[in-house]
Amino acid sequence: MTTETGKTREYNISAEKPRIDGTLKLTGGADYAADRNLPNLTYGYPVTSTITKGRLVSLELDEALNMPGVLDIFHHDNFDQLSRSPNSFAEENLTSEPRLPFEDNEIHYQGQYIALVVADTFNHARAAAMKVRANYERSDDFLTDIKSLDRGEGDLPGEEQPNDASSLGDADSALKGAAVTLDQRYTIAQESHSVMEMHASLAHWENDMLTVYESSQGVVFQRNALAKIFGIPPEKVTVISHFIGSGFGGKLFMWPHAIMTAVAARRLGRPVKTVLSRQQEYLSTGYRPTSLQRVRLGADNSGKLLSIHHDGCNESSPAGKHDDTVSAATPKMYDCENVAITNRLITVNKCPPCPMRAPGESSGNFALETALDELAVQLDMDPLELRKKNFADKDPASGLPWSSNHLQECWDRAASRFGWDKRNATPGAMKDGDEIIGYGMATQSWEAMRQHCSARVGFRADGSLLVACGTQDIGTGTYTIVAQTASELTGIPIEMIDVRLGDSQLPSGPLSGGSFATATVLPAVSAATREALSQLRTLATAEGGALENVDPESIEIKDARLVSGDRSVEITQLLKDNQLGLIDGEASAKPGDEQDQYSFRSFGAVFVEVRWDPGISRLRVARVVSTVDIGRAINPKTARNQVEGGIVMGLGMGLFEQAEFDRNGYPYNNNLADYVLPVNADTPDIDVEMLDYPDYLLNEFGARGVGEIGVTGIAAAVSNAVYNATGKRIRDMPISIERMLAP
Repeated sequence: MTTETGKTREYNISAEKPRIDGTLKLTGGADYAADRNLPNLTYGYPVTSTITKGRLVSLELDEALNMPGVLDIFHHDNFDQLSRSPNSFAEENLTSEPRLPFEDNEIHYQGQYIALVVADTFNHARAAAMKVRANYERSDDFLTDIKSLDRGEGDLPGEEQPNDASSLGDADSALKGAAVTLDQRYTIAQESHSVMEMHASLAHWENDMLTVYESSQGVVFQRNALAKIFGIPPEKVTVISHFIGSGFGGKLFMWPHAIMTAVAARRLGRPVKTVLSRQQEYLSTGYRPTSLQRVRLGADNSGKLLSIHHDGCNESSPAGKHDDTVSAATPKMYDCENVAITNRLITVNKCPPCPMRAPGESSGNFALETALDELAVQLDMDPLELRKKNFADKDPASGLPWSSNHLQECWDRAASRFGWDKRNATPGAMKDGDEIIGYGMATQSWEAMRQHCSARVGFRADGSLLVACGTQDIGTGTYTIVAQTASELTGIPIEMIDVRLGDSQLPSGPLSGGSFATATVLPAVSAATREALSQLRTLATAEGGALENVDPESIEIKDARLVSGDRSVEITQLLKDNQLGLIDGEASAKPGDEQDQYSFRSFGAVFVEVRWDPGISRLRVARVVSTVDIGRAINPKTARNQVEGGIVMGLGMGLFEQAEFDRNGYPYNNNLADYVLPVNADTPDIDVEMLDYPDYLLNEFGARGVGEIGVTGIAAAVSNAVYNATGKRIRDMPISIERMLAP
């Protein structure tokens, strides 16, 4: 592996440690964006469109402006002129909705912001917002349901998009010549992130310096976007997000409420805080888009795949294009020489979709893994054996060798722990009292990524260690694994390590999404530690130093000491001897040419048992067994928690979650009471095993990300288990009781 900073070594981290931020969260000491208060604080409350498409003709504001505490109301006719973000990932400058707030009077979706009321208290702002009256020219030419456009046969609807993913061979000819073929359609309903912590933004200007406290999965991206939008240098913008009450992708990139809040704060000369309501969350901050999929498979009589066609279509928005590319991972999954994939978009009158845990791939995985189960039924073949027969010993799409791939061991170990050998392939044959039992399985997968990152490590005279990086911890345990890593590198106990994250003024760090934060941040921490060590070596070997005449390259850090042979010095003593309170190093690490030599991907296997009681129409998942190959788990406790959480979210996709719209385009289940999520009572026994095969080709710690892979495969495994229990093949998620009872 090539990086900017040194050679690979093996680290002995991988210990189950409790979260170092746990006490702060349990005692209310963690500072979330909405908890922040500043002197002279004011409060914003958005007013949203009540029509789905049309034009805003006018706003009646007099009553609202005359209510107690109201300071101003911002809207199209009095808003600042701003510039759009370039929406470039390469420039680390993206917004979730490229259209600026109040950019024009066009209404593109219900819930679009049409005004922001600012008052001296939250209650005053909300009360005044309810008194704003909007006059519209309404258009009934809107669309909120792409499924209504699907004819049910032939090509999917929508506009085909340019395709960067690999298609292989001649899938059409291979399909025509296959002995066994399958052609089916699958749908995934729109899902909402339903995060615990609502989006919140507090903006404060001091002269031309902007500080924003935000619930953000990407403080550096938001800083860069705000700088571009307001036409100021990035160094004049600070975005802070120390703690986040989950994001699942919905907080990766900035939403319009943050821009509105920053404009209001500049105009009023006072800090403004805007916290969205739960209903506004569902209307205005993204979602996993509805997807339509068509999968065609061709195989010979032994089960060898000869052709894979995977066509996808998902929702996009007039306020911002989003392509979930549900079929993009398909060419990498199985050994097949002929693969064709497409993806189409249909513009609907909703706010822009955005990434949601395992974006694209979790939806596409459902269709592919369900189709494979159906093919296995046609072949009268064990679904697990079908997958084994088509195992890809290298990346079929690129032809590159895998950096590390232990999928076959995942299949075998999970199957053994689950008891797959006891499965009866005949639908409805396994019973326990009134319940009919079904077994299902699927392959799990997510790409392994790494990006450029910088970090700072500082040794303090009091014996503590400072570690700083401009990434975030969204509840996944980043604070903890950074502390673990720094402890391993320096010998300083975890309780003496001060980890600073979630501040764009810190050395530039990655987004907290896509399962690449761990693989990206830890090498930068290692590089910064080596840089600080270099300075310590210089001090120690200087004339009169504790290690004078010692070769600096022979000096290592052990147990917070600089050691060379039988000579050593405590780092704290070295700093005191030189009258220094701190010595620190800042460095960067980035991927090298290994990205051109190997294919990086995590794999897993999941097995599910469902139980169906036809007498009371009750379907439940009884247990889930998953084995994943994620490289080295830096903290197995938090890593396992991530996989378990992904599994629960996958159960939501498979059994419960769907946004529902009335005929006027209004999502009538835009709250936690009516939007059905899996809760503790729905959660089965979950057994997660993580193989320990460090992937040193990805980074020196052998770690790959783990946040996404858990959600993949679950919906398919549940659907396949339902078929095994009932003989009913449900291809539209979620598997509702209505669909179970339908003829």
